[in-house]
Amino acid sequence: MAHFDTEYQRLEASYSDSPPGEENLLMHVPEGAKSHWHHIENLDLFFQRISFYMKNGFTCMLLGEIFELVQLLFVVGFTVFLANCVDYDILFANKFVNHTDSSKVTLPDAFLPVDVCSARIRDNAFVIFVLIISGVFWLHRLVKFLYNVCCYWEIRSFYINALKMTMSELPYATWQEVQARIVEIQKEHQICIHKKELTELDIYHRILRFKNYMVAMVNKSLLPVRFRLPTLGESVFYTRGLKYNFELIFFWGPGSLFENEWSLKPEYKRGGNRLELADRLASRILWIGIANLLLCPVILVWQILYAFFSYTEVIKREPGSLGARCWSLYGRCYLRHFNELDHELMSRLSKGYKAASKYMNCFLSPLLTVVAKNVAFFAGSLLAVLIALTIYDEDVLAVEHVLTSITLLGVCITVCRSFIPDKHMVFCPEQLLRVILAHIHYMPDHWQGVYSRGADKSSGGWGWRHLLLCPDGHQTAWTPCVDVSGEDRGIYLPTGRGWEDRVVSDALCHHQSPVAASSGDHTIHQPAKGASSQRGHRGCFGHTSTLTV
Repeated sequence: MAHFDTEYQRLEASYSDSPPGEENLLMHVPEGAKSHWHHIENLDLFFQRISFYMKNGFTCMLLGEIFELVQLLFVVGFTVFLANCVDYDILFANKFVNHTDSSKVTLPDAFLPVDVCSARIRDNAFVIFVLIISGVFWLHRLVKFLYNVCCYWEIRSFYINALKMTMSELPYATWQEVQARIVEIQKEHQICIHKKELTELDIYHRILRFKNYMVAMVNKSLLPVRFRLPTLGESVFYTRGLKYNFELIFFWGPGSLFENEWSLKPEYKRGGNRLELADRLASRILWIGIANLLLCPVILVWQILYAFFSYTEVIKREPGSLGARCWSLYGRCYLRHFNELDHELMSRLSKGYKAASKYMNCFLSPLLTVVAKNVAFFAGSLLAVLIALTIYDEDVLAVEHVLTSITLLGVCITVCRSFIPDKHMVFCPEQLLRVILAHIHYMPDHWQGVYSRGADKSSGGWGWRHLLLCPDGHQTAWTPCVDVSGEDRGIYLPTGRGWEDRVVSDALCHHQSPVAASSGDHTIHQPAKGASSQRGHRGCFGHTSTLTV
């Protein structure tokens, strides 16, 4: 096996974060003096729930869980109803209905009788299969909901009884205040028995243990998320589905690298097992890829339906949301500091959002702008005529496809306008980029002096098309997609769920050995914290190249 070169050095076991004299400290508390929160076994999960609970509160989290269960039932039930229990010939006026009392067709006339509807469902094997899978998944979510409710209630009691914070105070409290109280109550409740005193870094390490590993692997390019596509060049493929599979493989799935949520398996700490561990990881990736392949029809159908029900009203009300940008998932992971919570990351990136959006708009393609202006002109002309005719006589709306044409033309004009730059925009990419860098805190050396050539492929491979912004409107509908962009805009290229399955099962084939090696070489085990990435001890600025503006 080739030697895995890295700039990091293995930290020996002599390292300890405990104060002098407390290296092997194990707190003993008399049985009668123990509190309800003494010696919490899974502190990682406990601190994660505390940080998550702070943003929402018990009532909001409870209602959110309930509505998720209801949404699942609604999406599945409503879709089965539309597919099997509606007579579309009556709905589209292709078939007449005989009425004894009125000639007007009503909506219930298009609904099939209950016995006919149930018979069509029973005769459709695919619908039965979907219902069974959905039912099993819903029962799993129900059990998880009941478990989460108990956990949320426990966290609520912790806030009230241990932290001495009422639920009315919680929405206005900051994370720093909550963290300070947790550090203070360690002396009284001994929630961690391996240390006499907790520090803020202990809490951050436990909350962000796995996320620090992901940041380190992305930062060192251990995860194969970059691909070279024909005619499109190098592109980044890193979706929520792929991220979920990575976490399943590395952290909590069957045969993962961790034996629990805080401790790396002993075999990954010994260098002699790397070839065996690499083969084992390859086999596990293959089986997870096969599972993805088998479940891909159900998952893809669910994603499309959920996106349709979620975003149709938004697109109708705000067609401009089709061209809205957001920080890509890869960008949020690559630009993340070690030991940075989710709300801290999003707060930092949101401050640079407007400047990043303006920067991307500086490099709109002139050719695409000319095409967009003319397409918008022709579509606007047709739309103006249809609107004028409708104002003159509203019976025009009764003509087939007129209302559909008006809607599609309006969407087309809105999309075209997103490719037309503001005529009052000033071209100042250098100033905008400095504003962005002041918030993302990262700048490769080869970016120096090329501010005004951000969209030029010959300028050293600027990573903005992967890091910065991408269209957000179809993200849920096209989760199995490749995140690519042309010289002007980030776009999503739908390629089908099968591409993601192949990524999961095949793309890591050359990375098992480096991952297995990196897991042991760059992991330290401390009694108070468990296993954690060494890079997590470097503070917030984990990247080797930083810029202070």
